[in-house]
Amino acid sequence: MRILLFLWLTLTAASSATALEPFELSTFCPPALRLDETGHCKLHSQYLAYDSLYGKGVGGPKTGLPPVRDGFTPQQIDLGRYLFFDPLLSQNGEVACSTCHDPALGLSDGKRLSIGVQGTEIARSAPSLWNVAFLQKLLWDGSKKSLEAQLQGPLYADNEMGNDPVTLLATLQSNAAYAAMFKAAFEEDSLTLDQVYTALVAFESSLISLNSRYDLYAHGVHDALNPQEKQGLNVFRSFVARCAECHTPPLFSNQQIAVLGVPERNGRPLDPGAGASSGDTSQRGGFKVPSLRNVALTAPYMHAGNFDSLREAAAFYTGGRGHAVPEGEDLRLHWHIWNPELTDDELDRLVDFLHTLTDQAFLPEIPNQLPSGLPPGRAARLAPEGKTALHRHSNNNTQSAAQTAAPLAAQLRAQPKALP
Repeated sequence: MRILLFLWLTLTAASSATALEPFELSTFCPPALRLDETGHCKLHSQYLAYDSLYGKGVGGPKTGLPPVRDGFTPQQIDLGRYLFFDPLLSQNGEVACSTCHDPALGLSDGKRLSIGVQGTEIARSAPSLWNVAFLQKLLWDGSKKSLEAQLQGPLYADNEMGNDPVTLLATLQSNAAYAAMFKAAFEEDSLTLDQVYTALVAFESSLISLNSRYDLYAHGVHDALNPQEKQGLNVFRSFVARCAECHTPPLFSNQQIAVLGVPERNGRPLDPGAGASSGDTSQRGGFKVPSLRNVALTAPYMHAGNFDSLREAAAFYTGGRGHAVPEGEDLRLHWHIWNPELTDDELDRLVDFLHTLTDQAFLPEIPNQLPSGLPPGRAARLAPEGKTALHRHSNNNTQSAAQTAAPLAAQLRAQPKALP
């Protein structure tokens, strides 16, 4: 069956090749990165001017970032972009990385449980890929320690993309456009699986979101947030709500495993989470603290779409410690889980603040054509109105941010810079 599918995909790509424009990889870094003197793309952010308190507490607004994964060439990043959106990487040519990580939906898919090849339901929701370059733990259970290890899971899982290493490599090697693109990106004659993984990691590491209205506020533009949003920030950072102790700025995640006692939907059994993958019984029902960047775009929330809205998710924490733990379960709940007794107004202001973490300024450009001839994988057909992809041909032009953020961004650019 897989041999027949490989032949079908090969023939499809070959028949489409004559209609496709030649593919030329970009020589420019994505907007969040800058080309260094060695020809590699490095992170460029005001946060690099701040000392990092990563692993040392909450910190203030001007807090540095954890270590970042960068240093890829523009060509490797751009090749990864084509691969990311190409369903050719899946077993049946219907599912791409972008099917579950759609730029229109905060690099998630808007589903409670993601859908793989042949309509197969996956056990958990698709986490956002924004800022994965900073993560040392990946997946909901935190079981993968590198992007290379993580991405091989969905590529080869029968219920996700369903491919296998031999078929994937043969499919790409037989595609003349991809063969030429890999040679241009890696300057090697042979196309290898390690190159495939590196290109995908290069692209995913370029998905940087650090230009929200909150960030403008953190860098000193105080009118970037309105009074209600500032009240929400105060709730977020308070010793009553204690949100920031796990969702630590500026990444808005401390990357730890936390057992919350979140209720499962529709009678589903308790997901053991990190306890199953680590073998640590104290982590039963525990999941990695997700980043809250672009969280307003990634409903439904938690590991299996357990809550429909941000308001519902926030209200869960006011229900009392362990109020939703299934009968018979003795979970080691995180010590921050208690009953803060937030008022309805405080919850509303908290949600107002969470919306200030939305930042689509550096959306990746979705290819118009792919070397396979297949349409790009999408969870949503169209991005929300007004959310347009950046033009990628700009190494050092900070004015390519979304027009909606331009007035506030102009104020930020007027501030004294600590970076060159």
